[in-house]
Amino acid sequence: MSEFEQSKDYYEILGADRRATRRELEQLYKRMAARLHPDKGGDEDAMKALNEAYHVLKDPSSRSEYDAKHVAPTVRDFVPVSTSPARDVGLLGHGLSAFFCLLMGVFLLVLVRSQWIWFLWPLAILSFFVIGFGIMMARGAMHSLSTSLRVTNPVRRHTNIQEAAFWVLVAGSGYIVYLLLTNL
Repeated sequence: MSEFEQSKDYYEILGADRRATRRELEQLYKRMAARLHPDKGGDEDAMKALNEAYHVLKDPSSRSEYDAKHVAPTVRDFVPVSTSPARDVGLLGHGLSAFFCLLMGVFLLVLVRSQWIWFLWPLAILSFFVIGFGIMMARGAMHSLSTSLRVTNPVRRHTNIQEAAFWVLVAGSGYIVYLLLTNL
């Protein structure tokens, strides 16, 4: 009869890694023994299992024999059951998101400009960030439109022209909003 039970995982009982050194095992044993000792309110069976685990793992020969005979339990990866995440919201989703983001940013700018209250300046900064985010979303919508075209479409091949036209449109729209806000 061997001096250890193959059904028990002594590393798990000690809370140790399989590559733990003898010193680490001793520290873990002392820490666990202080918690599990029956005089300190611990469980006697748990203390016996801890002593058995430490006795087997502290000796290099019995540890190597235990490692050779004991097969580590296989840990199955947790795979949550759920639907697949949304990968692409499509052209309409990009376009609507950009439109509503830009609309909200311009609304905040008009609100701040029409109120003339000095403490609304953080709202103006927020509106610039919202408009900037809306511009980036509109750029994503433009790329989504470009990738949805057929490969043979000549518009798809000229991405530099698309980028230039987009940024000219952004600058022109920004200038129009500036003119409207200064006349309020």
